[in-house]
Amino acid sequence: MKATGHPRVKICCIGSVEEARLAVEHGAAALGLVSEMPSGPGVIAEPLIAEIAATVPPGVAAVLLTSRHSVAAIADQHCRTRVNTIQLCDHVADGTLAQLREALPGVALIQVVHVTGEESLAEAVGVAPSVDAILLDSGNRGLAVKQLGGTGRRHDWRISRRIREAVGVPLYLAGGLTPGNVAEAITTVRPFGVDVCNGVRSDGRLDEAKLAAFFAAVRAAAR
Repeated sequence: MKATGHPRVKICCIGSVEEARLAVEHGAAALGLVSEMPSGPGVIAEPLIAEIAATVPPGVAAVLLTSRHSVAAIADQHCRTRVNTIQLCDHVADGTLAQLREALPGVALIQVVHVTGEESLAEAVGVAPSVDAILLDSGNRGLAVKQLGGTGRRHDWRISRRIREAVGVPLYLAGGLTPGNVAEAITTVRPFGVDVCNGVRSDGRLDEAKLAAFFAAVRAAAR
């Protein structure tokens, strides 16, 4: 994952081959494909994830979002979907990330850290050596029904900035981003990439006008 002239953009909650094509045409460097989750938008069946992933062009990350915890379960999902990147949306037990490295050579790993307070800094620093990137989001694992993404909520970007400064791997920023605030987010946090789902959708579908505005704001912020 190499740096570019402006932050990479990951469009999440991709729901069809057509949405994937549209996102890539506008400049998406990564596409988020959401498998079964306890809550949140964008969940699609694994056969559709595999179908979409097979159309993603070289150089674009096809990212499986998973809520699974065991190496075997995650490896099985990868076998069925054939993505090139896996995003772990929940906390996994010590040693799991290293075991995934062995089980899935060549597959990039992104660990989600939900920014809830100062404790998130220690969590991010702890997982950074074991992953290719960290994604900061605004979920809440402590609820009876876990929120592991897609909340549309913004978290404290001051903590996100401190995390970015403390970890030695690329950092994606997610959580409530829109065409109207992504420039502020980039200026505040200086992330490697930004991740958006709800902020570029209307009635649950990818909105080309919002998508174009989001990319324009990202490029303007980088300038």
